[in-house]
Amino acid sequence: MNDSLKDLYRDVIVDHNRAPRNFRKIPDADRCVEGFNPLCGDKLTVYLKLDGETLSDVSFEGSGCAISVASASLMTERLKGKTRAEAEQLFDTMHDLLTRADAPADAEDLGKLAALSGVREFPSRVKCASLCWHTLKGALQGDGAKPISTE
Repeated sequence: MNDSLKDLYRDVIVDHNRAPRNFRKIPDADRCVEGFNPLCGDKLTVYLKLDGETLSDVSFEGSGCAISVASASLMTERLKGKTRAEAEQLFDTMHDLLTRADAPADAEDLGKLAALSGVREFPSRVKCASLCWHTLKGALQGDGAKPISTE
């Protein structure tokens, strides 16, 4: 990872951990899914409000390490107004970004999400960064009638 990406990684993680965006419950959410990482104790709930196939609102609550909170904050910022299909595509892109060493971190396409590529440098932290994404996938695929625990 080059120095500018390391700086971006550090700055984005710190910023989104200190002031997470969309950190709140959506009382009338159409989907509500709980995620838990038993390795480090991170817990979060992802809330989706749907308008047809569009994610009109996305939020999260929970507790976890700085990487987990920052990743969820970045995710919710990026997904508002996207379609379910776009959200599923972004899940695939982020999964590759977090787990594949050869996955490009295209800052133009991903914006601040590209900073999360720095997690690959710390394999034990990949589950922290991906928890919210797997929880999102459960919310997109579930019926929203009850929380689904994702591990």
